[in-house]
Amino acid sequence: MKKILIVDDEINIGLLLSKFLTRNSFDVSSATSGTSAMEYLAKEHYDLVLCDYRLEDTDGKEMLVKIKENYPKTGVIIITGYSDIKLAVELIKLGAYDYITKPLYPDEILNTINKAIETQIALNESINGTESIGSQEKTKAPTASYSFTDEFVIGQSSASKDLMKQILLVAPTSYSVILMGDSGTGKESVAKTVHLNSPRRDKPFVAMDCGSLTKELAGSEFFGHEKGSFTGALYTKIGHFEMANGGTLFLDEVGNLSYDIQAALLRTVQERKIKRIGSTKEIELDVRIIVATNENLQDAIAKGKFREDLYHRFNEFSINLPPISQRGKDILVFAENFLQLANQELSKNVKGFSEEVIDCFLTYNWPGNVRELKNVVRRATLLTETDEIQLKALPLEISTYAKVSALSGATATEDTSRNKPRDLKNAALEAEYETILKVLREVNFNKTKAAKILNIDRKTLYNKMKAIDLDNK
Repeated sequence: MKKILIVDDEINIGLLLSKFLTRNSFDVSSATSGTSAMEYLAKEHYDLVLCDYRLEDTDGKEMLVKIKENYPKTGVIIITGYSDIKLAVELIKLGAYDYITKPLYPDEILNTINKAIETQIALNESINGTESIGSQEKTKAPTASYSFTDEFVIGQSSASKDLMKQILLVAPTSYSVILMGDSGTGKESVAKTVHLNSPRRDKPFVAMDCGSLTKELAGSEFFGHEKGSFTGALYTKIGHFEMANGGTLFLDEVGNLSYDIQAALLRTVQERKIKRIGSTKEIELDVRIIVATNENLQDAIAKGKFREDLYHRFNEFSINLPPISQRGKDILVFAENFLQLANQELSKNVKGFSEEVIDCFLTYNWPGNVRELKNVVRRATLLTETDEIQLKALPLEISTYAKVSALSGATATEDTSRNKPRDLKNAALEAEYETILKVLREVNFNKTKAAKILNIDRKTLYNKMKAIDLDNK
């Protein structure tokens, strides 16, 4: 039976939670202060702590830090009466599994508790075990809290939580990892997060873009070369494998490698040794490999473009990165994080986004994913001279997309509620209007492309857009 400690100075809430969780087969204890909670934890192990953020003698943040420092095998969920995206991000970065706002819904909190315990069990197994790295056995050191880059965003959607669970599960191991996802979904950021939460965190993280590699340069980039080993080799060069020795090598867009390069890479991955070009000396490797692709490598294997044996060497664990459009209101968490980074970069103090901008962010389809959102927020921060980013600071295609979606929704409602027959003139205009909207969406509001597809000139398209209030912000 899993043990849960409830920490809440509101006795009635603690009592209700305790009864509910006991009925669901948990062994539950309750504390009404941070001090008494730490006394409970000192006496016996708890799988999970449910801690209210506001306590009489402390707060949830301080409790989280203490628990993770002293009892890293115990999961923590923070409960609060108000929603604050910045605080949620900070707490999860400090090691909380989740941040739940009141009122509490039984099914939701039970599901969150079960997932938190499942994740903590997986992490504890990693902490207790040993792993083989190269030819050595190394014991994993427990981590009091998790580490993230400034650009890594921890979302609250189920897709984001599943992603985080997989990252923290595989990070402490020596497994090679394939990261799969559309362009711009943040694969390098995930790779860095895996590295930062692994026993290799103090060793190099080396990223290599395979998409720009030519066959002639690949050997030198991967393995290095000695001075004078070929025409133009004016100095000794250390390759990416050697630079990453002891740490993590991240190979981005690995599906673009030629078949010949894949063969050389396979030998290195199998033997864990390299030779610089022009050298007879073998260099032992102790490198974890993480690769990323926006292609389906299994399709590439079927077409003879990617080696199956190399794929299986890389695919000891795989993570699918969902597009940002599938992460719901996490878009706002990403946007808030990028706003903070842009403020730091530009020495500004823009505090947030207008309601119109928030609606646009949640409506737009973000074909460029996280990368596009970051660029949009960065640009808008530069253009903003007030406390809030307004609609006029967004690129036209984003504000237009939102307006199109709103107009389309209104048209659909009118169509379903209309009982009288339409005349031919109005029917023709509506058909033209819907066609323009459809084409604009397909080309992400590139007017030159849209005009070409519609077989009209740009001026005519502008006039028609103006007629339906799509020509400006």
